[in-house]
Amino acid sequence: MEMLRTLTFGVTAGTVFAALLSTLPIRLNSRLILGAVIGGWITLVVALAGAGIVNHQPFALPVLFAIPLLAAAIGAAFPAFRSAVMAIPMPLIVALNALRVLGVFMLLEGIAGRMSGPFPYAAGIGDIITGIFALFVARLAAKNVRDVRVWEWNVFGALDLVVAVALGVMSAGGSPIHVIDTVPGSSPMTTLPWALVPLVLVPTYLIGHAIVFAQLRAAAPVRTETLAAVNA
Repeated sequence: MEMLRTLTFGVTAGTVFAALLSTLPIRLNSRLILGAVIGGWITLVVALAGAGIVNHQPFALPVLFAIPLLAAAIGAAFPAFRSAVMAIPMPLIVALNALRVLGVFMLLEGIAGRMSGPFPYAAGIGDIITGIFALFVARLAAKNVRDVRVWEWNVFGALDLVVAVALGVMSAGGSPIHVIDTVPGSSPMTTLPWALVPLVLVPTYLIGHAIVFAQLRAAAPVRTETLAAVNA
């Protein structure tokens, strides 16, 4: 089972990054550099988690989790970066969330007692629901980017990740804000292969939700202008 999870998480991360990188309107050398940076980050995460650093250093997980988000925020300050990520097709970003049905692994861990407390159930069920509806919402986005159901799905998917992160931190032994006293809690998330979820997949999906929000917001004035033109 451990090998299956490792393979599944690795393939999931590879699929997500390959799909996103292939659609970025950037030069080939820039795409290769970005791919190398992402690969280096995943290698670093695997090395630190494998060495037990993420498990034994209380601030390691939150710091490592925040780095990709901080990098994306800094990148957003540059017009060329914003233009590139805004060009990623929204249906693709949404559809990639279908892979979140793999939250069933987390749910099974909770049922088996290898994770405890509300974390595995909230995170697992939320991911499964987000993943089940992803392809349907992707089709909606392809037809009408301003469909309210796209907004609703994106809000739910983003909140699912935020709640999962909050519950995970509060349930982890040794966490600076460990307030949910249950064993083993979310502590397995600091070890391989689970560490790939909070340190690679969750930040990536959060950034994806942020891009979808930005694209939805950018599309909103178009609707206003269209209605104004019709009423004129």
